[in-house]
Amino acid sequence: MRLYYTDHFDLPLPDGHRFPMSKYRLLRQRVVESEYHRDDALIVPQAATDEQLLTCHTSDYVQRVQAGALTKQEIRRIGFPWSPKMVERSRRSTGATISAARAALTEGVSANLAGGTHHAFAGEGEGYCVFNDAAVAIRTLQAEGLIERAAIIDLDVHQGNGTASILKDDPSVFTCSVHGVKNFPLRKMPSDLDVSLPDGTGDEDYCEALRTTLGQLDCHQTQSGQFDLIVYLAGADPFQNDRLGRLSLTMQGLRQRDEMVLRWCRQNDLPVAIAMAGGYSVEVTEIVDIHSQTLSVAKVWSLSH
Repeated sequence: MRLYYTDHFDLPLPDGHRFPMSKYRLLRQRVVESEYHRDDALIVPQAATDEQLLTCHTSDYVQRVQAGALTKQEIRRIGFPWSPKMVERSRRSTGATISAARAALTEGVSANLAGGTHHAFAGEGEGYCVFNDAAVAIRTLQAEGLIERAAIIDLDVHQGNGTASILKDDPSVFTCSVHGVKNFPLRKMPSDLDVSLPDGTGDEDYCEALRTTLGQLDCHQTQSGQFDLIVYLAGADPFQNDRLGRLSLTMQGLRQRDEMVLRWCRQNDLPVAIAMAGGYSVEVTEIVDIHSQTLSVAKVWSLSH
């Protein structure tokens, strides 16, 4: 299984910043040290080009991000201080999802050890998201003639408002978000399928909602045609100990979630590119445990593909 990483492209943050940037480096280390993943290929992706970013983002926004010409309000909304390293990191992380999507088409499953930046809109960033990697990856592969139709299964606990906005008038991409109804973002944008869950939702109710969601995806494929690619945002933040999650999934529940999505992809013979998305537990090792578990579930799927 090909795994794409960008953690060595440092994004400098001030002391006390709430974003757990170390989780990406620790996840790659976990993969390196894991006997189970010893045959996986760890690959540094190319940075997303302007041409690729412009499939989803406005020229003005891309140019101002690159030049450091964002306003203070725009930078505050993103949540990261601007720097050339921030720009490079954002381009590389988007490039990682593009590469994972290409690899999935030939190998069945691949993953970006970061990504899932679903709050980035066409002309602005938000919530630690600068560029929308899932949308850019799909539009790039469409432009290359590699796929026609795709779906995004977004299981980060926060609604994928930027993704929904960018792809709202695009019938070739089906956007699906399962998220906490009272959680960030305040301005939710309508996806093709939104499943809103109350605070405290646990394993059983979550997996039942996901089962229904996958059934609705089946119905959509029957009506509109088979997808060529799935991009799966496997957020760690539905976890019961997550500071920003407000749901109550256990590690076992998150494993069941991943197994359900990947089993559905296998049953439908759909290649899947995975992005890690959010995770904000106080103990960073818990985030790494969840993402590592997702990769292990994906590994089983890739071996059986």
